[in-house]
Amino acid sequence: MKKLNVLWTTGEKDVALRMIFIYLLDAKSMGWWDEINLIIWGPSAKLVAENRLIQRELDFLLQSGINVEACEGCTEAYGITEKIRSLGIPVRLWESLNRISEK
Repeated sequence: MKKLNVLWTTGEKDVALRMIFIYLLDAKSMGWWDEINLIIWGPSAKLVAENRLIQRELDFLLQSGINVEACEGCTEAYGITEKIRSLGIPVRLWESLNRISEK
């Protein structure tokens, strides 16, 4: 099984909209990977909580079959854990980045 894990760490909206999300949707629609996981980490979590366009695009990713989840330590640091969960995005505590390869 070919699996892609993308660790999204930037809080820059244009990077998300013009690079990360486009690549993920292309990868899914073209069948480049069997499983695609987007991990919201650090400043990207704050962007998700505050920006409605980003929220809508993430919902589209989820509806397209792309797995999206957020780092609980990151969401807790910004005080936005419940907001992220309310968007239908699972939030979990990552022991280390090594767990990404186990997913």
